[in-house]
Amino acid sequence: MDARASAPLFWIRDASVVRAGRTILHVGDFSLSEGEHVALLGPNGAGKSTFIQLLTREVFPLWREEPPVRFRGQERPLLSEIKGALGIVSSTMHDQVRVHLPVEDIVVGGLFGTLGVPLHAEVGGAHRERARAALDRLGIVGLAGRDVMTLSTGQVRRVLVARELVRDPRVLIFDEPCTGLDPEGMYHVRQTMGALASEGRSIVLVTHYPEDIIPPIARVLLVKDGEVFADGPKADLLTSEVMSDLFDVPLVAAEQDGWYSLRGSYA
Repeated sequence: MDARASAPLFWIRDASVVRAGRTILHVGDFSLSEGEHVALLGPNGAGKSTFIQLLTREVFPLWREEPPVRFRGQERPLLSEIKGALGIVSSTMHDQVRVHLPVEDIVVGGLFGTLGVPLHAEVGGAHRERARAALDRLGIVGLAGRDVMTLSTGQVRRVLVARELVRDPRVLIFDEPCTGLDPEGMYHVRQTMGALASEGRSIVLVTHYPEDIIPPIARVLLVKDGEVFADGPKADLLTSEVMSDLFDVPLVAAEQDGWYSLRGSYA
């Protein structure tokens, strides 16, 4: 069997990210299998975004003789390989949508890594068919001709998912995907994550809120003060005691039909 085929999707051992002489994240031991889902949960400034940047090669750990981060068994993968495998949707990406463009052009841009169709790019019918197919899979193909600036926040967020999906990535990273959304928008984004998880893609979710963790995500990685606080089944970690320790305030966790929620304990 090909060693790369049997290797974890991501593998991290003793990785430290240092800024201005201070360690802002240390990961002792982490691996993610192909098709596995995980949620990174923790307070603001805990190191969740830095963790994702380790995976995407936007930041690099301290040098070690044995490279601390591997992708599909490779010590030094090509950046193009990583980008080809990953799709990233974030609330910060949403902030860049400040142009009057048709939704279909926004999605086609995902094939070129741009927001919209780049100048002088040759875009044919096959590109537009792929864009419409991605929109259709999310149930929003009817928006294809709309000006993206006329959409609701929740609709734009789903268009950005389609923009990543058009490249058919095997891993989708959702970085705070429900920030700024109303309940309807949250519902559709969470439903979208569930549908994509069922296709065998790996879902990596970064969030502050257990409410975002869809039922197919069985594993939770808790991050606090630049360290992995805990890593394990969500049934074991999404408890009142553990959540209170993670966020340093008294919290009450509840579960219903595979969905978890938190509320403050003010007694």
